Amino acid sequence: MARVYLETSFVSACVTDRKDAGSVYRREKSLEWWAFESQRHEICSSGEVVLELSDPRYRRRDEAIQFIHGIPLLPVNQQVLDLAGVFIKERVMPGPLKGDAVHVAISVIAGIEYVLSWNVQHLANPNKVLHLERMCAREGFASPLIVTPEQFWEDHE
Repeated sequence: MARVYLETSFVSACVTDRKDAGSVYRREKSLEWWAFESQRHEICSSGEVVLELSDPRYRRRDEAIQFIHGIPLLPVNQQVLDLAGVFIKERVMPGPLKGDAVHVAISVIAGIEYVLSWNVQHLANPNKVLHLERMCAREGFASPLIVTPEQFWEDHE
């Protein structure tokens, strides 16, 4: 049973009401993953995800918050913020000290194996894997695999 961190873009995809082809595809794949894979893993998220989803400008915040209701939330503490700062300084993740860098730092500190995300620019980006692995190793940690639901599904079929 793997430990899986639900990043904001995954939750957002699950509750979106957008009708463009990309949004519909991400919603279908996310909900399919949730229906068939989530019970096979230890699922968690964080206060950082709740904070992002709670923004008044976020379209479906009530539905998104309800989606993760009851899922264990990992803490954002000084160790997480320090590691996120290293990721930003070393250009593994963009600043400022919130969002992507914090999600990855939370996952690293908690020993999470997989981060589930649709953010293919800054998170689920194959070009960043080696850089992230090196930075984590340098700091004494293992790097999580950051994957989209379709990638994680394929790995476990």
